[in-house]
Amino acid sequence: MKNINIKSFTLTAMFLAIMIILAITPLGFIPIGPINATTMHIPVIIASIILGPKIGAGLGGIFGILSLARSTIVITPMSFVFSPFIANPLTGQGDWRAVIVAIVPRILIGIVPYFVYIGINRLMKTKAQPVSLFVAGLMGSMTNTILVMNLIFFFFKDSYANVAQVAADAVYGVILGIIFGSGLVEAIVAGIATAAVCAVLLKLMKQPK
Repeated sequence: MKNINIKSFTLTAMFLAIMIILAITPLGFIPIGPINATTMHIPVIIASIILGPKIGAGLGGIFGILSLARSTIVITPMSFVFSPFIANPLTGQGDWRAVIVAIVPRILIGIVPYFVYIGINRLMKTKAQPVSLFVAGLMGSMTNTILVMNLIFFFFKDSYANVAQVAADAVYGVILGIIFGSGLVEAIVAGIATAAVCAVLLKLMKQPK
């Protein structure tokens, strides 16, 4: 038990360090049009599966805080949807709902993959572990993309239309394009990375020494 706790602490610290590195380098947030593609969710997904939903949710919350901080410091046209300290271009004021967009979906990234992985393993047995790991990674990533983009639509539809320079009634079409475009690519990359890394880490966690 002590050995497992040491491994868990070490892995948690490692995942946190990776997230911080990604957050302060261009590797974590990659500009694509008015939004950023991200790799920050991958350590959170892996932590969820390896260390459980509590640690996963905690790291997801840290991801959200890092996203909020970065949006406040590195200002882009869409920073206002992730940071309450950046003025909405239509109202001229910050909006507290940006905290929900930045943090809540990221917490769920640390919860959803664990239960997807456990659920598929129970249905298909451990022989399907590569499949369950890939699908868990895929679903963790899509949880982030779907929730973030839909929250932006519900909270900031008109402001998003203004920034994206599209008609308000066309905003959801743009959002669907992002979800099934860059969001799906992100999800596939996350699924592959999750399957590869978790296969190694799960074996490591089972080793007595």
